[in-house]
Amino acid sequence: MQEPAVLVIGSGAAGLSCALRLAEGGQKVCVVSKGPLAGGSTLWAQGGISAVLDAEDSLENHIRDTHAAGAGLCDAEAVRFTVTRGARCIRWLMARGVQFSIDEADPRRRLHLTREGGHSHRRIVHAADATGLAVETTLCSLVEQHPLITALEHHVAVDLIKDPATGRIRGAYLLDIDNGKVHSQGASAVVLATGGANQVYLYSSNPNGASGDGIAMAWRAGCRVANMEFMQFHPTTLYHPDRRNFLISEALRGEGATLRLPDEDNTPGERFMPRFDSRGELAPRDVVARAIDHEMKRLGLKYVYLDIRHQSEAFIQHHFPSIYRECLTLGLDITRAPIPVVPSAHFTCGGVITNLDGQTDLAGLYAIGEVAYTGLHGANRLASNSLLECLVFGESAAQHILSQPPPPTAKYPLPSWDDSQVTDSDEEVVVAHNWLELRTFMWDYVGIVRTNKRLERALHRVRMLADEIADYYVNFRVGPDLLELRNLVVVAELIVRSAMQRDESRGLHYNLDHPETVAVATPTILPGRSR
Repeated sequence: MQEPAVLVIGSGAAGLSCALRLAEGGQKVCVVSKGPLAGGSTLWAQGGISAVLDAEDSLENHIRDTHAAGAGLCDAEAVRFTVTRGARCIRWLMARGVQFSIDEADPRRRLHLTREGGHSHRRIVHAADATGLAVETTLCSLVEQHPLITALEHHVAVDLIKDPATGRIRGAYLLDIDNGKVHSQGASAVVLATGGANQVYLYSSNPNGASGDGIAMAWRAGCRVANMEFMQFHPTTLYHPDRRNFLISEALRGEGATLRLPDEDNTPGERFMPRFDSRGELAPRDVVARAIDHEMKRLGLKYVYLDIRHQSEAFIQHHFPSIYRECLTLGLDITRAPIPVVPSAHFTCGGVITNLDGQTDLAGLYAIGEVAYTGLHGANRLASNSLLECLVFGESAAQHILSQPPPPTAKYPLPSWDDSQVTDSDEEVVVAHNWLELRTFMWDYVGIVRTNKRLERALHRVRMLADEIADYYVNFRVGPDLLELRNLVVVAELIVRSAMQRDESRGLHYNLDHPETVAVATPTILPGRSR
């Protein structure tokens, strides 16, 4: 295809909103999606988008709550920048057709606002319990219809292409999954909107595509990464053999659902969260996940219960229709029975270092959304600040790109992908085995609670795997599973190395050998590989 002005890799809320804003500004855009355009993590987001819209709330309250959740590691400028743009991003979505839930009891029919853990006020704008679905499908429809946007579905980015003379990013190698061919795609700017790396763990609430592609590609190209030790585990994922990654939204706890231990007859027993935090079930996610993990290990439990039966059947069906229907298909009526839940890897708080315009260390390369480290989340993400971040930095990156003059003409032609020296693999089982081994030891050694010994073992194992995967990569033709595994092993090492550098416990990083929190908080920064 003809070279686009901007290559956006990823089609969640960050990528699609950025692409749409670029196109509305007159720029030609190409959006790359691993699967169908509407297949990113945003589609599965249940809770909502945090924004100050209530007269009883304030920007200062939202800023304070974000800093509290971030445990002293949030960047003050990034927090204020993001929070102050929340309301206008909601208005931008509504102007483009996103239908958010209305407060039926309000005669003025204003937006219904709910509350989640760590928030001092109701400020979560939502579309029932399927906010991501409403946002993603609306943006997809607009992107598909826009004449300046081309979508490349079922394509996987392999690596970034960097100009050897200037160091500027000029495009990316893309694998067409349908025909197995890799081609070079040039661009005046590349926007990484590839999401997080939560599939590095055995249990994750994310779809399979959350394999850290953008983080790994940017690091290999020379970008710094920060705070990779802070991997957020969502406290409440459904425990069921047929549905391992179904999230039970934090909004249930916002509406009074309680966490309870199973009694001997498997009925809900003691409510345990007040023993761990005065905020109970509305404590930040790291506190709740660690409390559940503690109780499960202490008592040898496979799960704990989340109980919302104090609410009426009509209330539950109206506010949580997707969760109600999904659980019902699995034989669980949440209006009559408690929900068995376990923690699972949910959000990557660290990532590729950027400024407030989404710019990375490399000219021509931007990173937005979960792939990026902006300083917003610190040591733990406040609930529903993630979609907010996607929208705010999708806007700021688009504005910066639109304000830039055309890049200088490259001195060298765009390189072609060379696979003349490789063969088709006859040992696909190696990829599957390494994938399972990596995710298992990351879960066991670098999970919710860590120790120095576990981290040392993890680093030894990850480097052995990295050598095996690198050897496999250079000898055989690439496929999507191999590319994701190659990226995951990079991200795994970045997580372990970052965790080993933090000699304290803070936010999402809890080390039994360093249980105290140091007085001065600083981010963990790792240099890019090519530096």
